Amino acid sequence: MRIALTFAMLVLALPAYAAGHTVQIKGMKFSPARLQVAVGDTVTFANADSIRHTATALDGSFDTGRLAAGRAATVKITTAGKHDFRCMIHPSMKGTVTAK
Repeated sequence: MRIALTFAMLVLALPAYAAGHTVQIKGMKFSPARLQVAVGDTVTFANADSIRHTATALDGSFDTGRLAAGRAATVKITTAGKHDFRCMIHPSMKGTVTAK
């Protein structure tokens, strides 16, 4: 019983690790365009198109800057809620990261 209690306390004391997610930019689209993450997770935006793109949150929570072809940028999601984003160069390219 004592060992089980000690083990349970250790497991509960371990820190939670953030997950990593990837959004591919290809064919003038974000894939996936809708993503659910936890606060503290990271999202890597990888540009597989032949032209520059951005992934910029409309609420200012993240911005990859201009990503050249073949480049990627990773952002950390620090606040809960719905974070709509788009490519500031091509505004028809849109997506949403929802963090809980």
